[in-house]
Formats: sequence, structure tokens, C-alpha cells
Amino acid sequence: MRKLALAVVLIATQWFVGAQVKTPQPSPKSVIQQVVGLTDVEIEYSRPSAKGRVVFGDLVPYGKLWRTGANQNTMISFSDDVIVQGIALKKGKYALFTTPKVDLWEVVFYTDTDNWGTPDTWDDTKVAAKMTVKPEMLNRKVESFTVGINALESDSAVLELSWEKTWVGIKFEVPTQKTAMASIEKVMAGPSDRDYFSSAQYFLNNNGDLNKALEYINKALAMTKPGADVPFWYLRLKSLIQAKLGDKKGAIESAKLSLAAAAKAKNDDYVKMNTDSIKEWSK
Repeated sequence: MRKLALAVVLIATQWFVGAQVKTPQPSPKSVIQQVVGLTDVEIEYSRPSAKGRVVFGDLVPYGKLWRTGANQNTMISFSDDVIVQGIALKKGKYALFTTPKVDLWEVVFYTDTDNWGTPDTWDDTKVAAKMTVKPEMLNRKVESFTVGINALESDSAVLELSWEKTWVGIKFEVPTQKTAMASIEKVMAGPSDRDYFSSAQYFLNNNGDLNKALEYINKALAMTKPGADVPFWYLRLKSLIQAKLGDKKGAIESAKLSLAAAAKAKNDDYVKMNTDSIKEWSK
């Protein structure tokens, strides 16, 4: 009986531990993902509702730092460097804090995103960008706090904050032209030495066309900048391809070059691999 009672208690305990009551959050979480030009923008925030209360100047006091939402601080991330209201902001993830005032809002992008609400101790060194924007009055009521990205252009957009009858717009610019031109130039320039190396490596490791692999690794080697050290791992790959093709003499020559380059770079692993291969192929 005691064993049975103990088993019942254990089962009941496990059930209570595993069971979780689910209820709706008063300020539900929202996630926004938007591509602006070629830049990924993501926002995570919680959405409190007015529920008949006066928001700005009461529920959210004027002149006091606000988490810009509810619960954990609102966070925004950019995949590229951007310009926010004329101020440069590095790519990355930031907490978005604001200080609402009647005629002017202060907006801060803060590097520490691990806060429940506002930081216990404010650190000015963590302020990545700070600016002021003018709020506008809406002719309609926004019941739940809303963050949006609108006025989408190929190189800019507006981060919008709206609640009750207040709207704030924060313009940011993205480097679309710079990113697009870099992509165009890269494609038009053709494969890079790394592309050729990766292709040759794939053919070698997957029983592909070894003659093609040798052609690709030779192209990769030929693209080494004048005066720069030839990558010893490129030479190592060439030696392995030559050996598999049956050209042991050529493989040994390439391995010796790789060995010398690896020794210069103080890479003991490649020194050993090349030394062992030269010994094996010399038999």
C-alpha cells in the first residue's frame, strides 16, 4: 500500500509540474519583420491597451524614460548600417527607449537589450544613437500601442509609434544602392578564388570531375594577388587532386610548396600533412 501511495503521489506531482495554465497576456507580444530595400528590419515589442485611460501625460508620464511598450524593453534590429533621423547607426540589435513630452519626444537606441523595462542603471556609453522627433495628433483613437514600418521606399522607411491619439514617426535610411552595387560588381566580376577553391574541393571530395577540379584550383591559385603569399591550403588541395589523378610527381611538387608556405605561416597541422604525403607519394 505504501508503494502504491508513493507511486500515486509521484504521478500527481509530475502532472502538476507539467501542467501549465494558459491565459491571455494583457500586453501581448508582437513581432514585425520587414525588408526595406535590401535591409532586414525586425521589431519585438509588447502591446498594452488604453482601456479608457489617459495614456500620455498620465499612464505614460511626460518627461520620464519609457520602455516604448510593455514588459521587456522593445527591441529593433537592422541587418545593415542605417541612418536614423540623420544619425548613423551600426547594424545590430537595440533596445528602443523614448521619453515622451508634449511637443517633443526623445528617442534612444540602446545597445543593452537585456532589460525588463528600463535599465536599473542608465549607462550613457550604451547609447548608440539619440534624437528628437515631434509627435503628431491623430484624428482617431489607437486602442493598443502599435509599432509599424511604413512609407516604404527602396532606400528608406518610417518607424511609426502610435497609441491613443499620438503618432510619432522616425525616418531611417538604408544602404540599398551601396549593397546593390556591391552585389552587381561581385557577380559581374565572376567567381572569386574562394569560389574556385570550394568547387575544386567539392569535386575532389565527392568523386567529381578531377580534371575540372584541377582546372578550378589552378584558377584559384592564379588569382593570388601579386606579392601576397600563396594560400598553403590551396596548394595542399592541388597536391591531393594531382595525386588522385595519378600525377605523383606533380603532387609532390605542390605538396613541397604547400609545406614551405605552411612552415612560414607556422601551421604545424599542414606541415605534418604535407610531410606525410610527400613521404607516401615518394615510395
